[in-house]
Amino acid sequence: MSYHYRLDGGSLAISSPRTDQDIGTYQCLATNPLGTILSQKAKLQFAYIEDFETKTRSTVSVREGQGVVLLCGPPPHFGVPDISWRRLDGSPLPGKVKYSKSQAILEIPNFQQEDEGVYECIASNLRGRNLAKGQLIFYAPPEWEQKIQNTYLSIYDSLLWECKASGKPNPWYTWLKNGERLNPEERIQIENGTLIITMLNVSDSGIYQCAAENKYQIIYANAELRVLASAPDFSKNPIKKNSVVQVGGDIVIECKPNAFPRAAISWKRGMEILRQSKRVFILKDGSLKIHNVTRSDAGSYTCIATNQFGVAKNTGSLAVKERTVITVPPSKMDVTVGESIVLPCQVSHDSSIEVVFLWSFNGDVIDLKKGVAHFERIGGESVGDLMIRNIQLNHSGEYLCTVKTTLESLSAEADIIVRGPPGPPEDVRVEHISSTTSQLSWRPGSDNNSPIQIFSIQARTPFSVGWQAVSTVPEILNGKTYNATVVGLSPWVEYEFRVVAGNSIGIGEPSKPSEVLRTKASVPAVAPTNINGGGGSRSELVITWESIPEELQNGEEFGYIIMLRPVGSTTWTKERVPFVESSRFVYRNESITPLSPFEVKVGVYNKKGEGALSTTSIVYSGEDEPQLAPRGTSVQSFSASEMEVSWNGIAWNRNTGRVLGYEVLYWTDDSKESVIGKIRVSGNVTTKNITGLKANTVYFASVRAYNTAGTGPSSPPVNGTTKKSPPSQPPANIAWKLTNSKLCLNWEHVKTMENESEVLGYKILYRQNRQSKTHILETNNTSAELLVPFEEDYLIEIRTVSDGGDGSSSEEIRIPKMSSLSSRGVSVIEPSIHFLSIVIMIFYCFAIQPLI
Repeated sequence: MSYHYRLDGGSLAISSPRTDQDIGTYQCLATNPLGTILSQKAKLQFAYIEDFETKTRSTVSVREGQGVVLLCGPPPHFGVPDISWRRLDGSPLPGKVKYSKSQAILEIPNFQQEDEGVYECIASNLRGRNLAKGQLIFYAPPEWEQKIQNTYLSIYDSLLWECKASGKPNPWYTWLKNGERLNPEERIQIENGTLIITMLNVSDSGIYQCAAENKYQIIYANAELRVLASAPDFSKNPIKKNSVVQVGGDIVIECKPNAFPRAAISWKRGMEILRQSKRVFILKDGSLKIHNVTRSDAGSYTCIATNQFGVAKNTGSLAVKERTVITVPPSKMDVTVGESIVLPCQVSHDSSIEVVFLWSFNGDVIDLKKGVAHFERIGGESVGDLMIRNIQLNHSGEYLCTVKTTLESLSAEADIIVRGPPGPPEDVRVEHISSTTSQLSWRPGSDNNSPIQIFSIQARTPFSVGWQAVSTVPEILNGKTYNATVVGLSPWVEYEFRVVAGNSIGIGEPSKPSEVLRTKASVPAVAPTNINGGGGSRSELVITWESIPEELQNGEEFGYIIMLRPVGSTTWTKERVPFVESSRFVYRNESITPLSPFEVKVGVYNKKGEGALSTTSIVYSGEDEPQLAPRGTSVQSFSASEMEVSWNGIAWNRNTGRVLGYEVLYWTDDSKESVIGKIRVSGNVTTKNITGLKANTVYFASVRAYNTAGTGPSSPPVNGTTKKSPPSQPPANIAWKLTNSKLCLNWEHVKTMENESEVLGYKILYRQNRQSKTHILETNNTSAELLVPFEEDYLIEIRTVSDGGDGSSSEEIRIPKMSSLSSRGVSVIEPSIHFLSIVIMIFYCFAIQPLI
């Protein structure tokens, strides 16, 4: 504590504070016997203001009449008071005002008269407050609100001009003519901004000015007055040469000649002066009006205009046409979606008038020129029929046919109702679901102008092919039913449902599917089928069945129960197979004798419990392989590519192993593998032909028995050699002679190579065409004679015969039918490779002689 610090309760008072000594941060410590705490920090600063900078500021330039702001650029300071502004008349400050950052400057943009008044600035701080006020006064030079305009008037007319200006103070007015002040007189009245001149004459023409003035400025408005005097004249505004009106209509023929003063108007029809009647009127502006026109009103009409300076005439003609009438209007229609309809619109009209047809749909014009889908205009000049092809639901509405001519516009409307199958039902929900049922609710969609008569429900699962109809309670869902229970569902299957609606038109689009939900689980109800088995190894019982599809498993932890017992036993053995996709089970027990019959049943279970069992089937246990090898094995070669293996069958019993068939193995000495061929025969067959062998090759063969357990021991190997290859060269130089129904053939003997089998004979193959049956004739000679009725062409080929098999064939020879040959007979030599030349010869059978 010191002389200028004092505690006043908990407050700190500082007397005569000094900047260099007392500025800083202060905290209060509060202490009692329980302890001490600190207050928040408080910062003490001193207000100050330093001198302005001594540096000269830049000059500010401004044009006369413009506004300018000179910025203060305050010196460094801390603390200047809170500043606020107000208007002394109590009005709020305008919303457009702007303040400087410290609010020391108030700016009023776009100053208007309503902004004038006395403004007060209030500055305050902890030590007190001070006020300053000033008055803002608005003034304005004159500004035109209404000017005078150029005016053209007839002699003897009156002029009225008025000019008006705003300004503060309010301006006063002066009138001038041709630069000289205009003073009031007998015909001239001047009152503020109003000028009235009566009984105009030509000398009143000239340039007039209205001057508005206050103490700040004077402004002028200029206009020309032209006073006209002339005889009537139709040159600039003649009567319409040809006017057209319909019978029963009204017509106005204008007559507006230029005339100063205004002309008096009269009319003639032909040479006859027209007088006003109930149907004929001469309007104030001189126009002629005829009401309820008839055919007899047609003709020429003349307007006569008269004033004190002269007379003028002008003539036009009036044509009267028959009225246009809609004779066949469109009528209300009730149609089914997809149909095509015609809306009629036919008229009678004056033959000299062109008619135009327009169609609108629900207020919008149908632009038929753009080929709008579904819409087409049909009919001739006086027919405006509208065809709507394949009408859709959105075509329901109001159709308007409008008939337009140069004289009138007629229209007729009709409502079209398009009925269709219902729209899709909405908001399909599953309210409750059990293992086999589901409760659904839905809202109907649009009935498309035909009441909904029926609903049906469809379901889809991961196992179904698309959507399927389901059974419901109630069975029939009428158009007022919006909920139902689906029955007959499979347990533990994911389902989604949809609803379709129908009416008298048909079945509509389906709803969106419901959410996917799974039915609750239950004990499996379907037992496996096709219980079978057998085979396997000794001491095994192999059991097979058809697995249960997932949609019938009814729950989690699905598996199979196997029940088995030897035939004649009363005790069942029970096994579980906990694999969903299993379809085979092997029961092993050393006490099982081969081929023992067992009674077998297969059942199902899941997390909910055990389900149904299949019917009982008999399945045999596994057996041993055959214990004996076949005897008497031998090999016989048939050709270059074929040999036959034969053996004696095995007499078997339970001890020697059952025989289901035999397996023939064959190989050669140079085989890369020990066996190159393996062929099986079943049952009691004891021979087997082996084909596709190499020519002139030694083959070894062995035979062994087999059953479901495998194969038994092999017989000792035997061997045989395949024949040499058949001749590679075909018969050549084939000649033929045809007499009546006898065909004589002759060819050269085929010589074989060292590695080919000797030729033992020949085969002649003949047929009528490539699709017909082939006949074969064999011979040991190089000639042959065929007796065949040649009613058609014949195809013939010849091939060699050898131990190694049939050799190569000659190319086909076509023998033409008898009707195309000479009665003498013809012989031909055929080349063996290509038909390069044909030699025609006459010969006796087996003797060919040159043609002389």
